[in-house]
Amino acid sequence: MSANIQIEIRDSLADVPADQWNALCSDGNPFLRHEFLHTLDETHCLRENTGWFPRYFLLWQDSDDPGETDNKVLTGAVPAYVKTNSYGEFVFDWSWASAYEKHQIDYYPKLVSSIPFTPATGRRLLIKEDQPLADSIKMLVLAIRQFTDSQNYSSAHFLFLTESETELICANGLTSENRSKDLHGLEHATDLLLRIDCQYHWQNQSYTSFDDFLSRCNSKRRKTIRRERRYVQDAGLKLSQRFGDHLTVQEWQWVHQFYTSTFDRKWGNPSLTLEFFQQIGQKMGSQVLIVFAYDPEDPDPDWPVACSIMFVGKDTLYGRFWGCRKEFHSLHFEACYYQGIEFCIAHKIATFEPGAQGEHKITRGFVPTITRSAHYIRHPGFRDAIADYLNQETPHVQQRCAGLVDLLPFKNEPITL
Repeated sequence: MSANIQIEIRDSLADVPADQWNALCSDGNPFLRHEFLHTLDETHCLRENTGWFPRYFLLWQDSDDPGETDNKVLTGAVPAYVKTNSYGEFVFDWSWASAYEKHQIDYYPKLVSSIPFTPATGRRLLIKEDQPLADSIKMLVLAIRQFTDSQNYSSAHFLFLTESETELICANGLTSENRSKDLHGLEHATDLLLRIDCQYHWQNQSYTSFDDFLSRCNSKRRKTIRRERRYVQDAGLKLSQRFGDHLTVQEWQWVHQFYTSTFDRKWGNPSLTLEFFQQIGQKMGSQVLIVFAYDPEDPDPDWPVACSIMFVGKDTLYGRFWGCRKEFHSLHFEACYYQGIEFCIAHKIATFEPGAQGEHKITRGFVPTITRSAHYIRHPGFRDAIADYLNQETPHVQQRCAGLVDLLPFKNEPITL
């Protein structure tokens, strides 16, 4: 790499050129775009409100192009956040925090590289395509480790990594699998512990229609899915898929109300503001898919009775939120799963990630899929204890994920995890 490089840490993307940041996001993941990340911050979804404090790691390199701002070009970056809690991460470390507390050691603050409130797999170390990938990643990971040490944070975490990125960032460090072999031998090791979990992702097998998808299912599951869709049809409900840049101000208010209603009924406080949804609709409208459900028999038939909120990537559709004001049999499955499957088939999108958890997704065609995270734990004693815990947890997760494949609705076809 060029010797004229600099790593900078900022608490805002306001002064980072959006085009340079987005040039690092070649895989089309909507959650990594400058528009998404900066909008979270400027619409009051982060910081004191939710315990996510931005710390963006920026890798700058001198440019030979006089047109570049300050003669520097952004060649790498990591979206990271100082966390004062573990909410909105979906890689659960509450037991780790509890163990720290019992020993009167602070677990918070910690540093997390993730997308706030978004359990979606994607790159966490963004490198420009014309840069040396392995060297750039190693430089950024070591910078994060050094920053974590210098600030006396308990740990640093990379959540929902891609498989290839996991291999790269752990290649020069110690994982939970090889710590016992060489505890002190790597002076500059990144020292990351690998953790896995299981989500449920739908894979497009070049289906030509929803009926084609059903034809690959066994008779029992095919009947169940058709019956669930028929419940919605028999209730007279009408479903409408809309892109965010075609919604009115009133419709965005409804979307936000549906989003908050789920939290009101179940748990916690909603993190995303109305202003966030409105701005995302303006900035990223073609990548925001809203599915509205209408009841013609409702006293106000123009007011949706439910909606699901999804984000559209280049190769992946991401289901994110759901809400309703009236309960209908199987409407959740229709709005959150079957409408997404139809969209993927129609637009030739390879993968549908409907969100975290929910084994009920498997019988509807969502394949058990391993997710990955990597963790740097500063305290030597806790690092060893967590490594031992992960060494025991990993085979159980692998076995559970593999065993759940038997619940898939497909006929006898090979499934690759």
